[in-house]
Amino acid sequence: MNLSPALYEVLYVSTIAPDQPLSVVAEIAGRARFVNAELDITGLLIFDGQRFCQQLEGPQKAVLKLIERIRNDPRHINVEVLHHGPLAGRRFQHFSLAFSTVEDVDALARMELLDGDAALAAFEAVRGELVL
Repeated sequence: MNLSPALYEVLYVSTIAPDQPLSVVAEIAGRARFVNAELDITGLLIFDGQRFCQQLEGPQKAVLKLIERIRNDPRHINVEVLHHGPLAGRRFQHFSLAFSTVEDVDALARMELLDGDAALAAFEAVRGELVL
């Protein structure tokens, strides 16, 4: 019997490093799509011009390894995990990485103050307003 690894998710926010040009956002998204596909990770990356918010989902080991790599990436700072835990089913099975910008420039700043279920609910509200 072949059991697939349990799904796990991480939701985090971070800030683009002050020395990074905005063009780095496209580089991050492009590379992440490729890497995520290889690792069976799906998710959504939102950028508001200053902050990133990303939900990652996939096999627990792969997701935790990726979040560690993200924490050590010099292109962004203040990586703050808002929620992490087991996931019943993927939200983004059609994307290795969906990417969007958000119109409400304060949405991610507000989300940064939350954690756990409240952060997840705020993420879902922002996601609901995006055209993916």
